[in-house]
Amino acid sequence: MKRSTRLGAVIATAAVASLTLASCGFGNTGGASGDGESIDLLVPSYSDGTQALWEKVIDGFEDANPGITVNLEVQSWDNLNDVVTTKVQGGKAPDIMNGGPFAGFAADGLLYPAEDVVSADTLADFQESFSDNASVDGVQYGLPLIASARTLFVNNALLEEAGVSNPPTTWDELLDAATKVSDIGGGVYGYGLPLGSEEAQAESAIWFYGGGGGFGDEKDITIDTPENLEAAEFIQKMVDAGATQPDAGATDRTPLIDVFVQGKIGMIEALPPTVAQIEADNPDLDYSLVPIPTKDGEPFTLGVADHMMAFDNGDDKQEAITAFLDYLFSTDVYVDWVTTEKFLPTTVSGGEALAADEALAPFLEALPNAAFYPSTNPKWSATDGAFKSLVGQLAQGKDAKAVLAEIQAKVDEG
Repeated sequence: MKRSTRLGAVIATAAVASLTLASCGFGNTGGASGDGESIDLLVPSYSDGTQALWEKVIDGFEDANPGITVNLEVQSWDNLNDVVTTKVQGGKAPDIMNGGPFAGFAADGLLYPAEDVVSADTLADFQESFSDNASVDGVQYGLPLIASARTLFVNNALLEEAGVSNPPTTWDELLDAATKVSDIGGGVYGYGLPLGSEEAQAESAIWFYGGGGGFGDEKDITIDTPENLEAAEFIQKMVDAGATQPDAGATDRTPLIDVFVQGKIGMIEALPPTVAQIEADNPDLDYSLVPIPTKDGEPFTLGVADHMMAFDNGDDKQEAITAFLDYLFSTDVYVDWVTTEKFLPTTVSGGEALAADEALAPFLEALPNAAFYPSTNPKWSATDGAFKSLVGQLAQGKDAKAVLAEIQAKVDEG
């Protein structure tokens, strides 16, 4: 089944820094504002078109708000953290920034609460799961700008050949279907299980959250729980049954998705860019997108988001910041921005505007049930590293309880 899509690769690459100004300064996208007001906007480059896309937004905003000028600075993701750190330390924080982690800035009292820099209507339009993920101690600081989610990609032809009539919705059904597909032989495998270092934390999260467990929250990282143990043991059950590719503990997701695109894997969890990859590399692949199988079939997806945040620099720019952010998240402006950059919208109105897009529909339907990494927890970096280095042992026969205990110990060490 050939699927049409507008989705391209969602890669925040350091190779593309559309605008890097001397001394990490801000460029003025318009003329002098005279007695008007100016706000500084710092953003990362998502694609070759990022600078032009932001300039389009700014031009529209300045036309609608002639008394306000927006000064744009675009940095690579590799440079973004160093640039904003330097600005903050020098007392020259941007007024608005697009980035990932925001909890540290919030903890230092540097950010406006979201409710202070957008209207009530704009704030209420965000998907609830994304608003929750943008909050610290119950206060929302981040404004979710882009979203990505995962679904189960299913090779329809392989499942049919294996005698599987319907895609799986539960773990037990997944095990049964994947085992039957693997029995086809000839280098075909049922389920792509990437527990290698590239995205070990993501595959683990899919299983842990799908079984009622997880990684904890903004205050406590909890790995060695009964729910997570049950999920870890089921992963081992999949491996022992031959339902996955060989050497799952050392397999990374990117090359494994390549194998799925080639038609040699029955099912794999993947992101929106995989749709575009299939369209480019194997447009005749007969596949479908279905919800992630969970222990009991309850809907769930692993969500990812980047955020806008507004710095409280002690000046009188709050109204100008609010005007810009309300303009950015207005439906027409926001949908154009997010789809041009090949992401998913985080707003209810954005999702409704794109509901008819066949390629996006499975991901949009999953967003309200998104769960997230506890990235606002100070120990998340240690958690991420521990999973990348240790969870692959599950596929190598090590006792599941011992693996989780080892990960927990690494987390607790920080």
